[in-house]
Parts: sequence; structure tokens; C-alpha cells
Amino acid sequence: MGGKHVRSAEAPAGEPVAVIGLGCRLPGAHGPDRLWRLLTEAIDAVREVPADRFDIDAYYAPRPAPPGRTDSRWGGFVDQVAEFDAEFFGVPADEAAHLDPQQRLLLMTAWEALEDAGQLPDRLAGSRTAVYVGQSHTDYWDLQAGRLAGLGLPTLTGSQQRAMTAGRLSYAFDLRGASVTVDSAQSSAGVAVHLAAQGLRAGDADLALVAGVNLVLSPTPAVLFGQAGVLAADGRCKFGDAGADGFVRSDGIVVAVLKPLSAALADGDRVRAVLLGSGVSNDGRAKPSLTAPSVTGQVAAMRAAYRAAGIAPSEVDYVEAHGTGTRIDQVELAALTEVLGTDRPAGRPCLVGSIKTNIGHTEAAAGLAGLVKTVLCLEHATVPPSLHHRVPHPDVDWARVPLLVPDTSRPLPGRDGRHLAAVNGQSISGTNTHLVLASASPRPPTPAPVPGQTHTLVLSARDPVGLRALAEAYAVFLEPGGAGRTAALRDICHSTNDRRVRHPHQLAVSGTSHAELGGRLRDHLRGERPTGVGAPPPARPSVDPAARLVSLPLRPWRTSSHWLDVAAPPTPVPVS
Repeated sequence: MGGKHVRSAEAPAGEPVAVIGLGCRLPGAHGPDRLWRLLTEAIDAVREVPADRFDIDAYYAPRPAPPGRTDSRWGGFVDQVAEFDAEFFGVPADEAAHLDPQQRLLLMTAWEALEDAGQLPDRLAGSRTAVYVGQSHTDYWDLQAGRLAGLGLPTLTGSQQRAMTAGRLSYAFDLRGASVTVDSAQSSAGVAVHLAAQGLRAGDADLALVAGVNLVLSPTPAVLFGQAGVLAADGRCKFGDAGADGFVRSDGIVVAVLKPLSAALADGDRVRAVLLGSGVSNDGRAKPSLTAPSVTGQVAAMRAAYRAAGIAPSEVDYVEAHGTGTRIDQVELAALTEVLGTDRPAGRPCLVGSIKTNIGHTEAAAGLAGLVKTVLCLEHATVPPSLHHRVPHPDVDWARVPLLVPDTSRPLPGRDGRHLAAVNGQSISGTNTHLVLASASPRPPTPAPVPGQTHTLVLSARDPVGLRALAEAYAVFLEPGGAGRTAALRDICHSTNDRRVRHPHQLAVSGTSHAELGGRLRDHLRGERPTGVGAPPPARPSVDPAARLVSLPLRPWRTSSHWLDVAAPPTPVPVS
């Protein structure tokens, strides 16, 4: 081999990868903080199809829906998918009109993820930042394809060519690393995470944006799934339950920002969790049919992930399952038992749950929806309940398997101050994924803030309307009961002033306490200009070198609608 080192398949994959930023738009939850509330409060976000999507009754006309086949009325839906801040991203209005809402929401969610990571987009321009996007469906193109009049290249690049979803993000932020749209059906986002981590470890990129996108804009897939008998009659994913009878389709736009762990620590980034290793496999013909699940295929992905992570599967205490609430569950639980049950200490079952029980199946985005939930579980050392699990499925030997589906929030066990968890995924294509994550190491203590020290908070937006909305969001953030009350003022000001883009319209307030800053923002919103409020300094204000990144309020987008007339039902499929 000429002295060239060849890594054994049994060897660890290399340096861990840090998750330094998250952004999401999921049913009932815009942003990770809202998602955590939804999960811990056991909220079911599935609902009937909103009026601005499609008319399922018109779709079935002139023939009625078959008895009992009302499952296509349900789904997990993100609000206002038609809206897009095209001006913010420099997209002309005529081009925005042809832009798939998956691309629109991806741009805005990616910006939010970068803000969560404290990465300034203008400083990423021209950098070796890679983009990997999991995407499977192109409903927006399908709805336009029959109306060739008025369509052209903007339609082709805006909705028909899936490769443009990743390319759009790279172009918008001027990112020069790999730009790839991944389609392995329901495991697309999980595969995208695996490829992004591999690229970072190989030195192909310094930073990676990895995303999953899925929007339910057409009833056709749900109707066909319903005819195949794989949708739940009540529109609920009942993972591991005796009443499990299918899944429900849902929207999801999720973005994670990944960076080599050593680089993240050196740059002072906030590490939300650490990806230790991952594995991908395909079932091949180790199953009775093309679309059937395979224990053998899933076990292969799991074992590869734990070899790469360099840990024993028995060390993991929580698995975010693919968990659709279909016959696939029994196969997945059998695979998890085979891998995680080996050498597992007695009396220490592995918790296993599914975010799909809260929000439905986000399909191509499912792996990242599960990753966000798992990162939040690691951060809070808590596993929220998995919904709709009332009677354990009789085809699973629960007395033997070392798995437990929690019906209430439970503490996540840890070892030596570290918590370990995993995200499992599979797909109709036979491609399986498994991601192994660890909680971030505790950050070393820093000197306590100086009592009575004055801090300056600088807010900015592209226009006065956005600035006012941002000031309102920060006033709530800083008031009693607000999320900002748990963070030091120096950390809040550092995150806002040094790790977010400065836009033309700016506001600065100064104060010595959360209440003082919040009060001055309220005074400004009322039109008053007390001492401590004024034009921001020309340069970024100096901050305490011990300051750290913290989570901040989401950007209030100033959106406008660019929606084609897609409400008319497409040609019905035959109803059996």
C-alpha cells in the first residue's frame, strides 16, 4: 500500500463533531425553545388540513372517500408557509413567486440556526462551509407542472430541481464548500448529517449547515399512503402501542450547524451537543420485499455508528426512534434490542421515544427533527414523554427487551457526568441511519460578573418595523419570567452585540440589570427616550472576555406572500 494508512472498519471515525447551532420550524414549534416546551408539556400538534393547503373533499370528488379512509385529513402543519422575506435575502419578487416554500423557509431557518450558533453570515462568505440538505418531495413543482404557460427557468430552479435547494443556500450565503441535496426518502436528513460529519472530519470543510425539508402541499402522497393502509385512522403516530395503525404526514424545516469539536472550543462557540459517530447502511435483499424493513440492515447501521463513536451500545440511555407507529416499529425495536441489549446492566433499561407522536412524520426532515429533540434531551438531562403509548404492543416481548417507552418526563441517566443518546432512522428505500450523540462537557467556570456594571445591548434590523418587533421580543426576553433572566447580562450583550449581524436600523440601551434594560426597551416602544437609550456606538461595544454565547430571541421576519394559485385540487387518483 506504499505506506499509506488504511483505517480499519473497526476503528473510531475520528474527531467528534460539535452541534453549535439549531433552527427549526416544526408543527406547533418555531425554534428549539418552543419545541422543548411542546415536548415537555406533552402537546399533540397534529390537526386537520388547514384551509390554505388543499381541499381534501374536492380532491376526492366526484367520488366520496371510501369508508374509514379519512386519515388523509390529518397532518402536522407549519403556519404561514407561503410567506417569505424575499427582500432580506435579495431575491427578486418575480423569482420568489416561483420559489418552492421549502427553499423559502430553509433560507430563514438557516439564518436562525446561524444566529443560534453565533456565526456571522457576512464572515462566512467565501468560506469552506458545506451544505447538505435532506429532501424527498417536490409538491410545489408537482402542483405547477400541468400549467406550462408562464413557467420558465425560475420555475425549474425554484422548485423542479431538488439540487437547487442546497445550491440556493450556498448562493445566498456565498458558501464555497460542498453543496448537496440528499434523497434517501425518510432517512434523508440522517444521511445528510452523516455526510456532513464525514466531510468535516476529512477536512473538506470547516463548517457545515445540514438541513432537512418537508412540506405537505399536495394531498396525493397522503391519499396513496392511505390507500396502502399505512396512515393512522385518527392521524396519530402511536409508537410502540397496541393501537398503532399507521403514521401521519407532517411539515418540517430543520437546520443544524456543525463544526469540528476542537475548532468550536478554540473559537469560543457554544457546544449544544457532540456527535460522536454515525452509521449508514442499506437492507439490500435481507428482507421479503423492497419496501419492507430489515432487522439485519438496521443492526448494521447501528453497529457501524457505535464503532465510529468508540463506545459500547450498552452505554446509551436514550434512543430517539424512527418510531412511526406502523409495523416497522417491531422491526426497529428488535434491532435496538439486539444491539443495545448486549451487556446492558440489569435494572437500567434504555429509554426510547419518538417525536412523531407529538408532531407527526416529517419524512425527509425526520432525522434532524429527532436530532433536535435529542440535543434538547441531552441539554436538559431529561426525556419527555412519548405520546399515545397506553398499552404496550403485544408483538413486542417487553419483559425481555431492555427498552422502555416513557409516558412521563424522566431524568436521563448519565455516567461520569456525561449523557449519551442516539437517533435512529430508516426509509422506504432501505437506507438506515444511526447517530450517536453525547452531552457537551461542562464549561469551565468564569469570573462572576461585576455587580452594578453597566452593559450596553445593541439591536438592529433592516427596517424600523423589524427593529420595533425585535425590541418587543427582547423586552419579553428580559422581563420577570423571561428566558433571558437565567443568563448573565454580559453573556446576553456579548451574544447580541458581537455574534449577530449589524443591520442599518439600530437601537442601543444601557443598564445595570435585566429589569433596567427591559424597562428602557419598553420606554422606547412607548415612544419615550429616557437616559440610557440612544443611537448605538459606531463600533461594536467592548465586552467582558469571559462572556459566553447564550440563546436569544428569534428574528421577527418581515414577510410577504409569494404564493401561486395552487389551491385548486389536482387531478384525482382512482379511489378503491
